[in-house]
Amino acid sequence: MEQKDIIIRVEHVSKLYGPNKSEAAKMMEAGSTKDEVYRKTGCTVALWDVNLEIPRGKIFVIIGLSGSGKSTVVRCFNQLNRPTSGKVIFDGRDLEEMSKKELLDFRRSKISMVFQSFGLMSHRDVLGNVIYGLEVREKGHSAALPLWDLLDKGESQRRAAREEKGMEVLSMVGLEGWEHKSCEQLSGGMRQRVGIARALATDAEVLLMDEPFSALDPLVRQDMQFELLQIQRKLQKTVIFITHDMDEAFKLGDTVAIMRDGKVIQVDTPEQMSSHPADDYVRDFIGSADKSKVLTVRNIMITPSSIARLSDGPEHAIHEMRKNALSTVYVVDDRLRLAGILTIRDAIRAHQEGLTIPQVIQTDVQTTTSDVLVADIMPIAAEAVYPIAVVDADGQLQGIVTKASVLSSLL
Repeated sequence: MEQKDIIIRVEHVSKLYGPNKSEAAKMMEAGSTKDEVYRKTGCTVALWDVNLEIPRGKIFVIIGLSGSGKSTVVRCFNQLNRPTSGKVIFDGRDLEEMSKKELLDFRRSKISMVFQSFGLMSHRDVLGNVIYGLEVREKGHSAALPLWDLLDKGESQRRAAREEKGMEVLSMVGLEGWEHKSCEQLSGGMRQRVGIARALATDAEVLLMDEPFSALDPLVRQDMQFELLQIQRKLQKTVIFITHDMDEAFKLGDTVAIMRDGKVIQVDTPEQMSSHPADDYVRDFIGSADKSKVLTVRNIMITPSSIARLSDGPEHAIHEMRKNALSTVYVVDDRLRLAGILTIRDAIRAHQEGLTIPQVIQTDVQTTTSDVLVADIMPIAAEAVYPIAVVDADGQLQGIVTKASVLSSLL
């Protein structure tokens, strides 16, 4: 991936807490475990030799059990945690080289955080919470603040512009009409929407989300996951999302990183990680995930063992079906575009009555594309009389999906 496509690059980052850091580092380099290092030195290894590339405009999910280091590494992205060693590079700039003022501007304008505990201020109404970050940016006179060129305008104009922006993002998260309500009047899901709106209001390039939905009940959590996907696809923000839930990781993440004991074990797409886990730990970790919501049709489709062309005679189609022990054959045109399905019954009728294949094929064929999730075709597969045809954007036949292949994908 090219440098311009990477917004954050993490290079050999380690974070150690406590005494004897140099001795602890030597033990880690020699292959000791995190627990062994702590028992001997009293030093806690929160992160060790972490390397990551965060793609611009995508959702990057970091998953792991408690103590795996996922929250620690995310706080290195905004320098709330400073690495013991290694670099965090944002858009080509090493954060460690930033002055205090530059770092403050960076936190105000480039990166926002959404907390699990919402982090709302009870003395402010919903709109007041949402525009708080804009107020802080104005007071800081951030150089990164092309914020409507308001610094030379009066306070009333600046406030009106802040509120206009606040109302815009409240509408985006479905809270229009709630702007002057107390946050104490809101449900958990609505409070989290306020937190997301506050992060969006500053127009930061990156949103850091540390288990933001874990305190919500399952139905609200599903709604919020969908909301986040909708917002991200519309705004193309870079989202770095922490979770301990594999289904949530696979549902949200364009890319997923699994951490264990301060180390990154595997970074991959949900589909590739599910199909090719790096080791037994990853395999066990993702074992509880719903594979049908990760695997695409591409993973389960098979190549048809025989096809017929529109220009072929019915005798050829009958021969193909007999040779491959089939009762149907898929029919394509000269450019391999799917035309329909021919059954053995219709092929025999065509042979007996002197008809052509185009005159007897069934054109009402159930189709899908290779990038569709297996979960999305399950209802279709359950009702389909014939295997589902997989076609590309031009209608060319790429493969077929049988009921057996759908069921076996769940194992």
